[in-house]
Amino acid sequence: MSTTPPTPPAETIQLPAPTAAPMVVALGVTLGCGGLVTHWTVSLVGLVLMVAGAVGWWRQVLPEQQVAEVPLRPVAERARPAAPSAVSVERLRLGEGGHRMRLPVEVQPLSAGIRGGLVGGAAMALVALAYGLVVQRSLWYPINLLAAVAMPEMSQADLPALRAFNAPALLLGIIAHGLLSMLVGLLYAVILPMLPQRHVVWGGLVAPLLWTGLLWALLGVINPVLNARVDWPWFILSQVAFGLATGFVVSRAHPIATMQSWPRVVRAGLAGPGGPPDQDRKP
Repeated sequence: MSTTPPTPPAETIQLPAPTAAPMVVALGVTLGCGGLVTHWTVSLVGLVLMVAGAVGWWRQVLPEQQVAEVPLRPVAERARPAAPSAVSVERLRLGEGGHRMRLPVEVQPLSAGIRGGLVGGAAMALVALAYGLVVQRSLWYPINLLAAVAMPEMSQADLPALRAFNAPALLLGIIAHGLLSMLVGLLYAVILPMLPQRHVVWGGLVAPLLWTGLLWALLGVINPVLNARVDWPWFILSQVAFGLATGFVVSRAHPIATMQSWPRVVRAGLAGPGGPPDQDRKP
């Protein structure tokens, strides 16, 4: 008879059982929203998936939470605990010797984003007006086309009506264009400091081409009539003009140092040595 002792059971840890229910719910919500701009059957499929995923997710925790036993490594194979050391460590300053930093260290003021948005909006408007004069023989065509996004009667208007003066469309176009330009300018002021150098290239070429491609893909579904009237080469040229002007104004603004360079005690709101001057702490 063999007298080999029995193998002790391996140590395990309990973790929540894996499930695909959250991804099914997310897919159902996505299809449900996508059906609002495509077809009602897409929303129906999304609703079925969302309900099925929600039921499966619910059954993972009720009436009892489902868990999975994950075995642990033997003690001999586990990493040894780090032994404390009394040797002092010389701390590097931010950016010194390749030391990693929390970026951005400096940000552009929000006022620069508003100024850049207004300047970029003016540059974009000049290109749009040039398109109206050269191609459509009317200054009012691009303005009426912009107002057609919020005015259904303008989106269904014929070509002579789009070339004619329309006071409500002019007022709506100026307000909408100004507000959107300032909002995008604020985004430039926030995002550009987090990107690599050559901000004018990122803001003047990369960003306009990205959002133009997104708008080209969505406008055909949201408003096919308006999509058929947009002259995309001129539209891209106007977006690039906006991006170049806004990116230039934002990048030329004097940056503001963030709290990244402050000592930790000062960032926590405590009194401590080495803090920034009082005028630097003011918002």
